[in-house]
Amino acid sequence: MQTKLKIAIQKSGRLSESSLKLLKECGIDIDNGLNKLRAEASNFPLEIFFLRDDDIPQYVEDKVADLGIVGENVLLEKGKSLDIVDRLGFGKCRLSLAIPKDQAFGSLKDLEGKRIATSYPSLLSGYMAERDVSAEIHEISGSVEIAPGIGLADAVCDLVSSGSTLFTNGLKEAEVILKSEAVLVANRALADEQQKLLSQLLFRIRAVRKAKNNKYILLNAPNDRLKAICDILPGMKSPTILPLAEENWSSVHSVVEENKFWEIIEKLKGEGAQGILVVPIEKMIL
Repeated sequence: MQTKLKIAIQKSGRLSESSLKLLKECGIDIDNGLNKLRAEASNFPLEIFFLRDDDIPQYVEDKVADLGIVGENVLLEKGKSLDIVDRLGFGKCRLSLAIPKDQAFGSLKDLEGKRIATSYPSLLSGYMAERDVSAEIHEISGSVEIAPGIGLADAVCDLVSSGSTLFTNGLKEAEVILKSEAVLVANRALADEQQKLLSQLLFRIRAVRKAKNNKYILLNAPNDRLKAICDILPGMKSPTILPLAEENWSSVHSVVEENKFWEIIEKLKGEGAQGILVVPIEKMIL
């Protein structure tokens, strides 16, 4: 019987689409059909379970699934004994305390004795206890933002991305408790063959992520400025330089990190680079 990995991902919600997209970018072909809760990859030994995000840590800890893609906020709230094997870079958000926007906020002590509504009672109570602040925590499974407006709570503790939902409900962010993103978690008792498959999967995931964080650029440069331009463009090892038909000019190829891109482009133009082309990278193997 072929060894395979079983991975649990969100069946719906903010991480569902990105999780499936990541697996497909890794070259894994999944036919999940309509409303199916289980699927198998056709070209990689992987079985996929589509679950509620809150259930994923329990499924992985109980060995029903070997791996899971889940928000770090959910993982920490559930407190399961799992290993984070990779941070996936999507689903970024923060768990924050929010109060009515017409109220002043000096410090966490302002919430002493107040009622706070949240879907994350464990994370919130731990955060408050560490800072020696006592509050009355009300656990709510959804629509936390309306709690102050209907008189259920004085403040809320909930996930924030853009902050628009808080604003719509007359709230403002007061303090960040936790920064979160999607993480790949694993059961701590994987067999050796499953560990090998996990290594293969991680290799693909990291190649995809590396590609997204970099751009391939091509430019024309006068030969007397090549050294200065190469100093700006170290690339993975060093830039590739090819002579052009026009005398005393060369074509330079390299890879640039996304977060340094515009700064580097400005420097290149300052050194006489022309005809700069930028090309996305699909995979990047180091």
